Amino acid sequence: MKKITLLLACLLIVVPQIFAQTTTEQQPAEQKQKSYDVNQALEVESLFPMFLTGGFHVGVGYRYKKFRVRASVINGGSYNAETAGVDNSSSEFKRYYKTSPGLFLGYNVWKNLELYTYAELHTFEIEQKSSGIRKDLHSTDLGAGIGYQFFIGRYFYVQPAMHIYLRGDKSLDFNGTKYNISNIDLSPVIRIGARLWKK
Repeated sequence: MKKITLLLACLLIVVPQIFAQTTTEQQPAEQKQKSYDVNQALEVESLFPMFLTGGFHVGVGYRYKKFRVRASVINGGSYNAETAGVDNSSSEFKRYYKTSPGLFLGYNVWKNLELYTYAELHTFEIEQKSSGIRKDLHSTDLGAGIGYQFFIGRYFYVQPAMHIYLRGDKSLDFNGTKYNISNIDLSPVIRIGARLWKK
């Protein structure tokens, strides 16, 4: 009887210690989960500088492991995108983003470093500076980008990135003066976002 009592007493002391140790060992592992170590996630984000120029931008993204699909809508307000043109930028014209949708497909190559490709169905408003005449130009822009998500806490992030836009030849006539849109744009961007859900 003494042996059984002693055994029960030992078990009452040892068993809680084992469970306490297991719990302690599991907590740091949960706390060390990295922002890029997710199976699925839902994110919303914005190119917030568009709001500073009277426009807007919103994107919704779904992440599955290392892949991310994102849909967005942009309106640049008074932002002049003509300055981003590499091969045909014109000082005689301004180019504004009107409300346009886009679809993005990305892949995390390392931690939160994302390479992505996209198609955007842009409607640009072209303004001739000298006359003030404005005309719309539609362009399907394809491109690629690279960016890194810097998480601030568990939910919010900032993602600076670099974009290259590629498009076919498009032109407009302004009373005898021809406008040719740049075939290549290079544009640094910065997005702020929030991860609404993950597992």
